[in-house]
Amino acid sequence: MDVFSAGDTAWVLICTILVMMMSIPAVAFFYGGLSKRKNVLNTMFLTFIAFSILSIIWVVFGYQVAFGEPSIFGFIGVPSHFFLQGISINDLNGTIPALLFIAFHLVFAGLTASLVSGGIVGRMKTKAWVIFILIWGIIVYLPIAHWVWGGGWLMNMGALDFAGGTVVHINSGMTALAVALVLGKRKNTALIPHNLGYAVLGAGLLWIGWMGFNGGSGLGANGLAANAILVSNIAAAASLIVWTILDTIIVGKPTVLGAISGGVAGLVAITPAAGFVDIPSAIIIGAIAPLVSYFAIYYLKPKLGYDDALDVFGIHGMSGIWGAIATGIFAAPFINEAAGLLYGNPYQLVIQIISVIATIAYSFAVSYILAKILDKSMGSIRVNDNEEVTGLDTNLHEESAYNFN
Repeated sequence: MDVFSAGDTAWVLICTILVMMMSIPAVAFFYGGLSKRKNVLNTMFLTFIAFSILSIIWVVFGYQVAFGEPSIFGFIGVPSHFFLQGISINDLNGTIPALLFIAFHLVFAGLTASLVSGGIVGRMKTKAWVIFILIWGIIVYLPIAHWVWGGGWLMNMGALDFAGGTVVHINSGMTALAVALVLGKRKNTALIPHNLGYAVLGAGLLWIGWMGFNGGSGLGANGLAANAILVSNIAAAASLIVWTILDTIIVGKPTVLGAISGGVAGLVAITPAAGFVDIPSAIIIGAIAPLVSYFAIYYLKPKLGYDDALDVFGIHGMSGIWGAIATGIFAAPFINEAAGLLYGNPYQLVIQIISVIATIAYSFAVSYILAKILDKSMGSIRVNDNEEVTGLDTNLHEESAYNFN
């Protein structure tokens, strides 16, 4: 029987606000600072509009599709409470209000959509982005959320994803890659951040907000939440240090951009494992994440020639893949019952690999097909050459973040 807990409720309320901060303003500042000066407002706009669209979808029918019962072949839920009608403010989900559970997962959906925008900055039409993210939220995010968290086939198989390694990070990374491939390369692919200070601010807010992202995913104010916060911070710290070492060895000097990229990569990698691993495992997971993402960004990306503008695939996709697999290796039964490979359960690693492959395949294929259909039906989802060269802020919004008079 569900019993209300004021402590759990207070904690999850705080975590919901922290995760909201990860999208607005954290991702907006992080991506905005990394973009070119002529596109900073457009980049921030992509984040805000994506978060807003998923927010509306979630309360109209999205929550019910992701978490609804019955499940249709483990693929999708059946909505029954449109606009959340019939769900009372007194209804509970475990020890917290049902409406709070809905709000907590709403901000996850909005954040995932916001993350995708980093792959397409500087070259996508506003109308095309709005239509894409609207349809994508329905046919990509909602099914994957159901598979993993809402009673779907991966959840029933026993896949572990404490806070969104598959649902959020692999999903956003593969989607960004798919759309970037349809859009093609920018005229100027150099990553010269117009304001690295903005990006540092965004990364710092992400780091803080991530404590709610991972710390709240157990839905309780307890030792599991404390462990999730602790291992998340440790993994991020280890990742930042290793990325800085890589920069020093390969580039010849440490870089601020590398440091904040490392911190985010570590946070991504620990996300699916935060509720299942201890401190030594968190250090290992965090230390390996920059190796994976560094390889993707500086070797795989140039070799394959795709233009993932702000490396959503390189950081979120690749470190998300590593984190999901690592959960199957390091999950410790004395943390949260589940055991991984190192604790005598190699089958958990197999399940994790299946969940990774399924998420990669579905997210990439559906996102690519959707982007292609929109590209053909709209003439093009890409802005024209003049708009791209002169900047999207003035051409698409008739605004500028800077006064040039």
